[in-house]
Formats: sequence, C-alpha cells, structure tokens
Amino acid sequence: MGLALTSYTQAVESLYARTTGGVRFGLDRTLALLNALGDPHLQLPVLHVAGTNGKGSSVATMDALLRAKGLRVGRYTSPHLVDFRERMLVDGRMIPEDEVTEFVERHGALIERLGATFFEVTTALAFDHFARAGADVAVVETGLGGRLDSTNVVQPLAAGVVSVGLDHTEMLGESIEAIAAEKGGIFKPGRPAVVGIVPDAAREVLHGTARAVGASRVLDVARECEVTAVEVGAAGTRFRLAMAGERAELTTPLVGRHQATNTAFALQMLHAAGPSWQLPLDAATRALASIRLSGRFHRAGRHLFDVAHNPDGARVLAETLRLAPPARPLALVLCVLSDKDWRGMLDVLAPLVDHVVLTHAPTAPPTRRWSLEEVTAYARTIATSVEAIPRLDQALARAEEMAPSVLVTGSFHTVGDAMASLQVAPLPG
Repeated sequence: MGLALTSYTQAVESLYARTTGGVRFGLDRTLALLNALGDPHLQLPVLHVAGTNGKGSSVATMDALLRAKGLRVGRYTSPHLVDFRERMLVDGRMIPEDEVTEFVERHGALIERLGATFFEVTTALAFDHFARAGADVAVVETGLGGRLDSTNVVQPLAAGVVSVGLDHTEMLGESIEAIAAEKGGIFKPGRPAVVGIVPDAAREVLHGTARAVGASRVLDVARECEVTAVEVGAAGTRFRLAMAGERAELTTPLVGRHQATNTAFALQMLHAAGPSWQLPLDAATRALASIRLSGRFHRAGRHLFDVAHNPDGARVLAETLRLAPPARPLALVLCVLSDKDWRGMLDVLAPLVDHVVLTHAPTAPPTRRWSLEEVTAYARTIATSVEAIPRLDQALARAEEMAPSVLVTGSFHTVGDAMASLQVAPLPG
C-alpha cells in the first residue's frame, strides 16, 4: 500500500485485502488514524445508532428528516450492496472515486504500520470525507455490536439502540442481555440515550447501561411514542404517531409494520438531540417521502430484494409479505452465510413461497459459504419444491422461469450480488 495506486479499483482492492484478519475489536487503531487526519470525527455533530436490525432504515429516515431542514447530511452505513461507495454519502451522493484513491495513497503507510482493519480504515475515510465535504451533521450506524465498534469514537448528540436480537452471538454473547450490553456501549456520559422497540430483558439492560454511564436522559420509544393505525401496502407504510405532545398521520415509503416503529425511533433520536435537529410531525411526512433505501422490501420489476440475514429479519420479512403480497406464484432465491441460523430462516420463509432455489453469493467469504447439500436436504423436509443451483445468475434465471415474482434474500452479499447481476441501481431514485 506504500506504492502509488493508479486506479480506484486498486484502492478498493487494497482495502478488501484488509478483511482477511477477521474481526479485531478495539478503538486504538481507529483513534490513531483519526488523530493523524486531524480528528474529523470531533468536527461535526453525530447521531449514532446500534441495533441488530433496523439500523439502515432508521439512519435513512434521519437522513431524510435532517435534509428536509436544509442541512447537509453525511450518512455512514455498512455493508454496501453493489458499490463500496454506498457506505458514505453526503446529501445522498456517494464519495467520489478519486477521493477514495487519494486517501488510500496518502495514508497507506500509516494504515500498514497500525495494521488497521478494513472497517477501521473505512470509518476513518468516512469521517474525513464528511469533514472535507462540509457536512453539517453525520448519521452513523455501528458495524458490529457497539461498545468496541470502530464507530464508537464519537461524542454524539444522541446515541440509540433501535433493536436487539440474537445475531453474531459468537462475538457479542449468547443471550439477549449480553448483546444488549454490547450495543448499549455506545451510550455516553452527559448525552441522551434512546431505546427502540426491544425485548423486556434488553430494555432493562439498556436502561441500566445508560444510567451507569451517566447519560443525560433515557428516551424509550415504547414509552414515549404511541404508534397506532398501521397500514402496510406495496407503496409504503401509513400510521398515526403521538410523540412529545404532537399527533400526526405519517407515511413512509419503507414497507412493513416495523417501519412505523423505526420511523418513531428516528424521530425520537432527533427529539433527543435537541431543538436544532427536531422536525415537527406535521412536516415529517413530506420529508419521509424522500427516503431512498435499497434492499429493504425493495421492489424492482418482478424482483423483490430484502437483506434479512437472521431469523428476526426473516420474521419481519414474512409479516410484510403477508401484508403486501407480491403476485403468485412466488419463487425464493436464498443464500445465507453458514454462521447464521439458516434453518431458522428457512423455517420462516419456505412455507410462504411456492418454489425455493438455493444458491451461493459470489462475494460471500469462502470460509462462510454454506453447504448446499446440507441445506437442500433440510429444505426438502419443509418445502415441496426445492432445488440447488450453485451459480447465482443461473439461480435467478431459474426462479424467473418458475414464477412471476422472485424474492431474493439471505444476506447483504446475496442481495447485492443479485442486484449487480440484474443491473439494479444500488441507490434508487
């Protein structure tokens, strides 16, 4: 990496090469990188979000609400679907390729010396880009967990945990309580903490963590917000929200009952941050209409993409399928990483579709590739029409032959690779 890089492609490949060391928790390397950059993470206000599911939707919603106030908004999410640059947006625009290349060239020696991981470098790049682009505020989601996640270097306007479920148990803990404690690690002394719709056991831990760290206050969506009259359709989700003395009927283009509470969480985050960041509820629907988010019950022609990657996500997807059903018959193209609970996902999704096509995602790490033989044998115990086609492009073609509607899900890798194969834009609109 000390040599000059001649193209954006080489720069990104050099970053991907830094994924081979596995997950390495800790903030020291990220802080050292940011310090060398002039601490850009401390130069702008930040809203910080953790959660098992719902981070992307909540961040996209806050982005739209803040931009409706005329603010220039940085947005940092992970992973991407098709293009690495999706991870860092300013006012909805991806970071320029030449800025990525220049960053890697300029700081390659330091990155090597520190042994920084892919996500640590990407986090530093995002904050550097936001500062250079003159962002007024950044909305940032954690990559994994919270307490030791690279993004946990910020001093946020508010920090929130949108959801807690059993995922990444090998790293975050095998109980809801342990995972909640890790995610609540983003709460900061003297800053507001926001708790989304979570299991009671997680709520108790999150409230306790916020109090222990000295958060200025704790806002709980289940207690502070009243979400009623939820109506889900193919074009979005309509609901009534009462919050902070206001009442309004809101509509989000994001589809699913859970998107009503995700929207409430996003609004609660802005309320917690203070008057400069709040948006009146009667203005929120106009702002919400501008949300753009791929891979969340995202329709593109006959295809439906959803990045559900654990049983909780699959259950939410299943409920949304019932509320906003696509044309039948419906074929499922599925690839789940081997370290996820793919049996639990199949149990939820297989009964809702007419055909199951199991496959591999080309960009999935080889060490996390599931066994098609094992998965197929299990799937045939719960579904009548199952086949395994290793190549994703062939699996998609087969599904299209079998049904007018094709659901693609299982992981970000699966959805992103399918969107690339089908030439679906990663940033709709």
